[in-house]
Formats: sequence, structure tokens, C-alpha cells
Amino acid sequence: MSIATSGLHHVTAIAGDPQRNVDFYLKALGLRLVKTTVNFDDPGTYHLYYGDTSGRPGSLLTFFPWREAPMGQHGTG
Repeated sequence: MSIATSGLHHVTAIAGDPQRNVDFYLKALGLRLVKTTVNFDDPGTYHLYYGDTSGRPGSLLTFFPWREAPMGQHGTG
């Protein structure tokens, strides 16, 4: 069985402080805040969408900012 896709819509990551996230991606990298919604699994959390000036699928990067998320750890492999 072969499955064909037309590409990625967006990639999502976890962030800490929402304001620091917005400041970095808008001011430092110059991306556009395309959309702000809630995390439908956790309505108390934002879902921030950044992308190019057209908001084209495949150009989107999104974040769930969770202030209480623990810092990552280096793994092996």
C-alpha cells in the first residue's frame, strides 16, 4: 500500500513563556503571527502559528507555550 501526501501543514513545538516566544519569532526572526487559537486538548493554553506573509501551508511553525514545562535533557543516540 502506498500513501501519498501533499506535504506538511505545520510543525508544532513546546515553548516556555508565550511573550518571549512571540518576541523572538516576530521581532528577531521577522515571521508573521498568522493565527492564535487555543489548544483544543488544553483550552487554557494558546496555540501560536507563525509563517510567511501569506500563511501558506508548509511555511507554518506553531507553539504550545507551557510555562511549567520542564527543561529538555540531552539524550543518547
